[in-house]
Amino acid sequence: MQRHYSTEPEISRVLIAATFSAVSSCCNFLQTDKVNRFSETLGAHSLSLRHTKTEVLQVNVGKLCNLTCVHCHVNAGPKRKEIMTCQTIDRIIDWFAHTEIPTIDLTGGAPEMIPDFRYFIERVKAMRPTRHVIDRCNLTILFDPGYKDLPQFLADHEVEIIASMPCYTLENVNAQRGEGVFEGSIKALQVLNSLGYGTHFPLHLVYNPVGAFLPGPQSELEADYKRELKKHFGIIFNSLYTITNLPIARFASYLRHNNKLEEYMQLLLDNFNPATVSGLMCRNTISVSWTGEVFDCDFNQMLKMNWRDGNGVLHLWDIDPAMVENREIVTGSHCFGCTAGAGSSCGGALV
Repeated sequence: MQRHYSTEPEISRVLIAATFSAVSSCCNFLQTDKVNRFSETLGAHSLSLRHTKTEVLQVNVGKLCNLTCVHCHVNAGPKRKEIMTCQTIDRIIDWFAHTEIPTIDLTGGAPEMIPDFRYFIERVKAMRPTRHVIDRCNLTILFDPGYKDLPQFLADHEVEIIASMPCYTLENVNAQRGEGVFEGSIKALQVLNSLGYGTHFPLHLVYNPVGAFLPGPQSELEADYKRELKKHFGIIFNSLYTITNLPIARFASYLRHNNKLEEYMQLLLDNFNPATVSGLMCRNTISVSWTGEVFDCDFNQMLKMNWRDGNGVLHLWDIDPAMVENREIVTGSHCFGCTAGAGSSCGGALV
């Protein structure tokens, strides 16, 4: 029995095309809200949001991607030019080498598409083999020309893979991510399984709702995914992460196109869960852009809500790692997306 995957009628091929044509002008109201409703809500619950010990350095290496997904908060796509240079990679790794941060998390876009993706991973692993590297992969990139050796490369370097897979059915995946994506994702997962992913190396899948609603219960969805993918395709994986779509960039454009932006924001506000705040990813993560600028999370990064000091925007190499702890986190109304219902983080539900 299928659960929590009803595709809303307006998500059609025609709508997707219209949504994509509008995203270049998308600048959502969350950036210009004069009242920080999220901060007010935290105060009403006697809560504060400050950085703790940094456990993850998440690096968004650029907006270049082989896909153009409806829910993308990065507004990534095949024509984007923003990619991290080798010089910036070196500066990030030199900074990272002088910290005890255990994990570096590579995201995008499709992080694999930057020219120095392999170099980035090789430098981290050469520094200290115990350093953990995560690749946030859309799966289909593994079969594009020039990338077919990547599965073996990732396995050889023991890179954890967190892979986008918004459903276990063809119709819903292709509606959200484009024609042929489901078939390519299944093939990629089978190849990764053959290399030991899901058994010897961690392989996690990510579910995003196909529409303007919150994810269903993560444990139930994980059971459904594991049953259906194993039964029909012989695929195994470790965990499913449910992540709420935030009203930023392309997804905000989709909401506006359907006159659902205010309704969706109200849904997030109405489902604020104070129990999620202690587990928010911004508390133990430093987010870095393709230019090296620093943020509290990838969502803040897309809204250009930078870390700043008296001299302006901060880059990672401007920061003393020892001075980050207890720093107040920059918030906005979009933060309700991470605190709604069971909560949402790069590692899935929070409660």
